[in-house]
Amino acid sequence: MAPRRRVIELAMSEQETETLTALSRSRSEPASRVSRAAMLLAYRDNPSFFAVARRLGVHHQTVQRCIERAESYGPLAALDDRPRPGKEPVITPEAKAWLVSLACDKARDHGYPHELWTTRLLARHAREHGPEAGHPCLA
Repeated sequence: MAPRRRVIELAMSEQETETLTALSRSRSEPASRVSRAAMLLAYRDNPSFFAVARRLGVHHQTVQRCIERAESYGPLAALDDRPRPGKEPVITPEAKAWLVSLACDKARDHGYPHELWTTRLLARHAREHGPEAGHPCLA
């Protein structure tokens, strides 16, 4: 026999419901936030992952993850993506700015026979001359 369907009790205040309703109708918010707000409102009316998924045209696991996130963090916090692990950038913002200013110059001004920079030439020049310019991350 199949196990009973798990219903998550999603408690929302009147203020949160109004905010979610406004977000679900928004045309300027990111689509992911609008979709998640619609999921939360639809689940409040009909607590079924499958019914909400069918109504909104998404997979039932998408609805389930959204509802579980709302249960854990709250309805408004569930609208945002969770932070993802990632590697810290190696190239500093100052080095990027130096590289952009270099790309705006002509390659001929830096002693090359080319009129314009090629990607390879710019990369090679940045590797060779970046550390001298105070950007060791470009080595």
